[in-house]
Amino acid sequence: MIGHSPSETERDGFVISTDPERLDLDAIERLLRSSYWASERSRASIELSTRSSLCFGLYEARSGRQIGLTRIVSDYATFAWLCDVIIEKEYRGRGLGTWMMAVVLGDPNVCRVSRWILATSDAHKLYDRYGFTPLAHADRWMERVRAKTGTQR
Repeated sequence: MIGHSPSETERDGFVISTDPERLDLDAIERLLRSSYWASERSRASIELSTRSSLCFGLYEARSGRQIGLTRIVSDYATFAWLCDVIIEKEYRGRGLGTWMMAVVLGDPNVCRVSRWILATSDAHKLYDRYGFTPLAHADRWMERVRAKTGTQR
């Protein structure tokens, strides 16, 4: 990414960081395997997508253990896809998702992006707070999904 310097913020014993060196691929793989959207994603795909995105890792401040992730795919001007937003189950309900969304949307690398998209089946209330709405013109959007040829792990 052009001109990106890692940022870090701390609150109540937790840290959110965009430093790619802090990302724990084993923890990310474990988190994504527990999700409904990425449970079959290969390790190679996780590594490549993480390397190719702006990632916000959520960590316990004391131990440094990664307990969450948010990934942004963007051109940093006109479009951003918010994806792979996940926090370990035992840490949910503490306001960490709300804090992470505020940090992500306020990040200087993406705060001026004019169009954001995301897909969710269960977190509409969280995203509503940040101005996300159903697609105004869903009939204008299309997708291309490559057929599965087998799952590699």
